[in-house]
Amino acid sequence: MRISQRAGAVAPFYAMEFGKHAATLESQGHHVVKLSLGEPDFGAPPAVLDAMREAMDGRPMAYTAALGLPALRQAIARFYEVQHDVDVDASRIVVTAGASAALVLATAALVDPGDEVLIGDPSYPCNRQIVESFGARVTLVPTTAASRHQLDAASVRAHWTDSTRGIMIATPSNPTGTSVPADELAAICDLARARDAWRIVDEIYLDLSDHDAAGRPPRSALSLDPDAVVINSFSKYFGMTGWRLGWCVVPEPLVPAMERLAQNYFLCASAPAQHAALSCFTPESLAVCEARRAEFAERRALVLDGLASIGLPVPVPPDGAFYVYFDVSDTGLTSWQFCERALQEAHVALTPGRDFGTATADTHVRLSYAASSDDLREGITRLGKFVATLR
Repeated sequence: MRISQRAGAVAPFYAMEFGKHAATLESQGHHVVKLSLGEPDFGAPPAVLDAMREAMDGRPMAYTAALGLPALRQAIARFYEVQHDVDVDASRIVVTAGASAALVLATAALVDPGDEVLIGDPSYPCNRQIVESFGARVTLVPTTAASRHQLDAASVRAHWTDSTRGIMIATPSNPTGTSVPADELAAICDLARARDAWRIVDEIYLDLSDHDAAGRPPRSALSLDPDAVVINSFSKYFGMTGWRLGWCVVPEPLVPAMERLAQNYFLCASAPAQHAALSCFTPESLAVCEARRAEFAERRALVLDGLASIGLPVPVPPDGAFYVYFDVSDTGLTSWQFCERALQEAHVALTPGRDFGTATADTHVRLSYAASSDDLREGITRLGKFVATLR
């Protein structure tokens, strides 16, 4: 069978590969502390679980409209208004089969073969893999600790070419957990818009970001650039990993194209998941999610203190998501070697920097603190003993 060049060009997602190795060790009777995947251990809020049970009571479950349940699109629009003080018309919201499907639809609508797209290095690998699958040429822009491992307007300007057609930003970022400051994000979007280039902003971790001193949540890119394409998900803040439900907000002229593509690619997102997700936006569920955000902040402090105590530096402390990106240069191992040996010798699953680009591929490792506090303590203890053997 002849496999397409597109499929052959897609690199493995190493976080998943290390997850498979961890599962093998567990099948052999080992207790593996899994700090490799960004999967909150809380699960969906109780009201959402109850709503799913009700939706799955045996009643017929028809397809929804390709753009999603109207009531869910309205609920998401209200969430932007209440949570982020942004007025978004529900007609601009497209409900999708996870944030990945939102990215597939947005990319299909915006990218032509040969287009250049700028993405920061390090960054989430699947984003660039999807963009490249539609024929784009991705330019990974190296970032530094000084820029919080995020793009800034200066680096975007320096790497812009006549072929650049778009820019993709994730804030907060996977793998670093760091955000782009609002003024810098506005400057980047202004620069791209002035060059008639599209902007895709991945905000799936936005609502897991720290609030400011006045208790206000972070600003959505939509408050800075109403014509940006903003992607979000029910997987992270709402804890609905595995439900495969996300959304994107697109400029009004893009809606018909997104609808046609959704009709042909996916028909619609999961109908029962959409019905259940309506319960995400009740006061009770939002209170649960906010309590969990506070818990993640406590876990982050636990991990940062623990890594510092065993001599694994974190050049840029995160301010959101649930990742810490630490430097293993002083151990004498590459990030791949570190992760392999940590898994085999300490039974701790991590993700090497190779997943996220080239600039930090050999020097940095991602740790997810989406695991329980007990697992995090155990993982840090095991890593400390492992690191001690290297020195």
